Parts: sequence; structure tokens; C-alpha cells
Amino acid sequence: MSHSSQPTTPEAVRQSAAAADNRRRRKARPASRQWRRRGLMAAYIVFVLLPIYWLLNMSFQSNTEILGSLTLWPQDFTVEHYAKILTESSWYMGYVNSITYVLMNMLISIVVALPAAYAFSRYQFIGDKHLFFWLLTNLMAPPAVFLLPYFQLYYTVGLFDTHLAVALAHCLFNIPLAVWILEGFMSGVPKEIDETAFIDGYSFPRFFVKIFIPMISSGIGVTLFFLFMFSWVELLLASTLTSTDAQPIASVMTQTKGASGIDWGALSAAGALTILPGIVVVYFVRNHIAKGFALGRT
Repeated sequence: MSHSSQPTTPEAVRQSAAAADNRRRRKARPASRQWRRRGLMAAYIVFVLLPIYWLLNMSFQSNTEILGSLTLWPQDFTVEHYAKILTESSWYMGYVNSITYVLMNMLISIVVALPAAYAFSRYQFIGDKHLFFWLLTNLMAPPAVFLLPYFQLYYTVGLFDTHLAVALAHCLFNIPLAVWILEGFMSGVPKEIDETAFIDGYSFPRFFVKIFIPMISSGIGVTLFFLFMFSWVELLLASTLTSTDAQPIASVMTQTKGASGIDWGALSAAGALTILPGIVVVYFVRNHIAKGFALGRT
């Protein structure tokens, strides 16, 4: 009479249990359910990417083709719209202006938010919770509420139509957002690390730059991502506080109507180029974003 061999070592027992668990999971999850989930995922991806594809499709079509018929790909392929944007200063300076004030805002916001978030995460003082909540209430107010005060103030002090004007205006929303995100990451770092560093003779600036900031690099990556996203897509403040010298690309895109109508091809090409900076930012901070979503407040 033969007996089936049973695993005797702990490793063999674990492998056998894992294999049995996988078999149970496969039986409990029929193939039809897996295909249904894959189909829903594919439909969602198509739904998300379809507008982007259609934007790219239109950017390579002539205005006559865009207005004349519905085509899934360009019948008369052209790059004249991209050439127009990259050669005419009224177009490409919009991108330069937008990138300039976005980078300025990201730098100002992160420099101010880092010590502020550290104070909220490490110290207790009178009104700390109320002050933290007050910072968050700035995110609840629409930009239109602050539009008139900013316009009058900047026009009076000579900051109107400058990159610094837009960068400082966006700080009203981005600094509270940065403080809120960074405080969650900093609170996850044990306070014993600070005390050990000070015992070892580190000054606060040296400890903060060389030890503490690298420990929350994922949080900084997530914060920079959200700072860029808000400042890049915000239109109301950026268009109202500028006129010619610092006009953002979003404002330029709203002025494409001429005597012959709207230049749909140039508008589509400008929209496609507007997506590129976001792709570049996500590419460079993708690892920090993945860790930050898993570990931080977001």
C-alpha cells in the first residue's frame, strides 16, 4: 500500500500551502470574472486616452480637414501648426512665461513650507491646531475671491504683468498644500533621530539639510508634483494678473479667434504641447510619487 509523500521541512510546508492557496483562488475566481475585469480596465483606458488621441489627431490636420469631415487619423498630414507655435513669439513665449512662474512658485513654496511643516510636526504651541486648520481653509476658497485685492495691490506696487506676481499669488494656495502634505511625512519620522543628531554635534541647519530632508525625499517629490499641477493649470489668476510680458500659454490659447475664425489646428497643437511638461515632471518624480502615495498623508 503506497502513501503520498508529505512535506517535512518548514520551507516545503510553506510552498505546499501557497500552492494550495493559489489553487483555491483560481477556483473561486472564474475565468469569466477575470475577463470582465480586464475588459472594464481596457474600456477605462480607452475612455481616458481617447481625448488625448483626438487632440493629437487634430494637431496634425489642416483646419479644412478638421472642419470638413470626421477622420480617425490625418488624411493630409501636416506639422504647420507646431511650426507656427515654435516660431511665433506670441505662442512660444506663453510656454516660457508659464514655466518661469511655475518654477518660481515651486521654489518659493517648498522653501517656506519645509520649516513650517517641521514646526507643526515637532513642536506644540498655543493655537497650533487652529493655525494649521486656518492654513487649510485657504485651499477651500476659490481664486476669484482674491483676484481683486491681488490685482489692485500688484498694480499699485508695480508687480502687475510680472512672473513674480503670478508666483506669489499661487503661493496663497500652494504653501498651505505643501505644509499639509509635508507635515504628514515629517510626523512619520521618529523624534529620536533629531535628538541623536543634536547629541552628535549637528547644528539644526546641517541636520535639516543633510539628514532630515533626504529622509522625506518621497514627500518632497509628492509635494512638488502637486505644486506644479496647481500652478500649471491655474488660469484665472495667471491671466488676470498679466497682460503681455508674462502672459501664460493658457491665456494665449483663449485668443486664437481671428477674422477667419478659430485656428483649431494651432489650438490643438498648443494643447498637445501643454501636456508635455506634466509628463516630464511625472517622469522625474515617479518613484517618489509611488512611495509618497503609500507612505504619506496623500
